[in-house]
Amino acid sequence: MGMKKNRDCLIFILIVFLFMAFNNIAFASIGEIERIDGPVFYREKAGIPYKKAKKGLALEKGFWIKTEQKGWAVIKLSDGSTFTLSENTEFEINEYIIGDGRKDGLFSITQGKLRATITRFTGQTVNYKVKSPTAVAGIKGTEFMMLTQGEANVFFGNEDVASISGYERGEKPLSPDTMVQNTRGYIPADPVKVEPGTALEKAKKGLSDITGPKPPKDWEISGNLPHIIARWDINYGHYLADSGRYDEALYIFQIALDLSDNPEIRSDARLERGAVYSRFLKNPEAALAEYLLILEEYPEVPQRETALYLTGMTLYELGFKKQAKERLLQYKRQYPEGRHITNVETLLRLTE
Repeated sequence: MGMKKNRDCLIFILIVFLFMAFNNIAFASIGEIERIDGPVFYREKAGIPYKKAKKGLALEKGFWIKTEQKGWAVIKLSDGSTFTLSENTEFEINEYIIGDGRKDGLFSITQGKLRATITRFTGQTVNYKVKSPTAVAGIKGTEFMMLTQGEANVFFGNEDVASISGYERGEKPLSPDTMVQNTRGYIPADPVKVEPGTALEKAKKGLSDITGPKPPKDWEISGNLPHIIARWDINYGHYLADSGRYDEALYIFQIALDLSDNPEIRSDARLERGAVYSRFLKNPEAALAEYLLILEEYPEVPQRETALYLTGMTLYELGFKKQAKERLLQYKRQYPEGRHITNVETLLRLTE
């Protein structure tokens, strides 16, 4: 009886131990908010209100973290990997599984700016992905920074290599000191080296500052980043067009349009797209569409003058002399001493 009683006791203790171990595995936190500054919020799942977050908050699969203006947070996972979220960022933990020699994770950013620092130990297989609505970064163990603005995404490499893709087939490598970007789920543009002294270097440094180990003292660069990159894109797209890489140029101009809501930047991007269609691709209808969008969307920008002139000229080239005359007369009324007035008067005589 004594031996049986002792055996039953040992079995009971073993069951209790296994039960506690199972519950620790099942319910252990997968990470926490390690550092926090400014307005940061969280929710346990989609579709419910956000609550104010605090340092040390235990995180689980399905959690969302949101930073508002001048909000900043560091998420630390149980494997030591971190995500630093800058202001106006919304981030979700979709999946996080660690097993023998392998770990898998899926994380989403609906908008904003982050730095991902993913750890990998010798002999370990890492399969992490960070996705936006229009791009995916495949990570094996690396550090990179990411900006998601509307449909556009910009990635800067810091350490090792990540794989960047859209939702079409095809991917591009993101190496240290390079930039990869895409929009609308398309295959990313080719990687570009971040050269010293360029606007691209300024953008990378700005993104690094606001996703660094400490919250930034000055947030001004944060709101300007999309415009800085978009302006660089316009110059780069112009270079691509001059090099005969017309489809690439059009794509880069589209990324600029999707990154920036600045009327002048967007107007410049549309003028450049119109030039590619008109001069190189012999597609005046597509060029006309770009010019008309400037006239319809941005009545106050300086680029409107050139867009109006090009609209009249393109209509004339397409054989729509009546419509061309109307636009050219509109130009003459609005810009009687404009830079294109001589050409406008010549075209008007031809429409008689």
